[in-house]
Amino acid sequence: MTVNYGLQGKTVLITGAAGGIGSALSRAFLAQGARLMLLDRAPAPLDGLVESLHSSQVHSAVCDLGSDAQVAAVAAQVQERFGQLDVLVNNAGTEYPTPLINAEAGFMARWTGLLDNNVSSMVRLTQALLPLLPRGASVINQSSIWGRIGVAGFSAYSASKHAVVGLTRSLALELGPRGIRVNAVCPGWVRTDAAMRSLTAMAAESGRSEAEVEREILSRQAVPKMLMPDELAGVFLFLASEGATPLTGQCLVASHGEVMA
Repeated sequence: MTVNYGLQGKTVLITGAAGGIGSALSRAFLAQGARLMLLDRAPAPLDGLVESLHSSQVHSAVCDLGSDAQVAAVAAQVQERFGQLDVLVNNAGTEYPTPLINAEAGFMARWTGLLDNNVSSMVRLTQALLPLLPRGASVINQSSIWGRIGVAGFSAYSASKHAVVGLTRSLALELGPRGIRVNAVCPGWVRTDAAMRSLTAMAAESGRSEAEVEREILSRQAVPKMLMPDELAGVFLFLASEGATPLTGQCLVASHGEVMA
């Protein structure tokens, strides 16, 4: 049975739309009748996604969220095309290991670059779009269970996702008087290309096989299975809906019970 989240005609912007989770969210919001503005910095995957969705409700723009000028251009497009934005999904992010021990050349540039990509980009885009967010709007930030725990070898990624949690709570307090809700989703292990690259890196670092590392991960879960991108969609749809109006400043953990917050 398909759940109706009451998003018909709502305008939704999703960053990192061409990735595994982003494309699943794009399909889910479109199925609810929302109008979409999809952003990604990779033109070919974004074009492929838009073509596969095959809907006049879908619009897109190639955007580097690290660029003030490109973000401002997107905000101008949203204003001209839609007039306002009902739901902002800050989904874009990067994931790679940053071990301090035997650190590679350029370590600090990679470390700070990951925080800029995962956190500062959210701030830049949210600030640019703030004039277009009406009362009742919902901002949903993508964090991670690694934003609730520490992970050896992934200090920058974990720190960035902890920062997203803090950003979410702070913006919830700041934007609450405007009637804007700000929440975060903290997924566990989702079978995406990025997550599988991290699993591969963890296996290489520990000298174990990828299968062994995956079995260890699943052993920590109440429901021992990898999440699929489509499974996360309902969490985002709920947070975007009027059914979630009491929720702001919350970080919903979706990890098959690996982390229980």
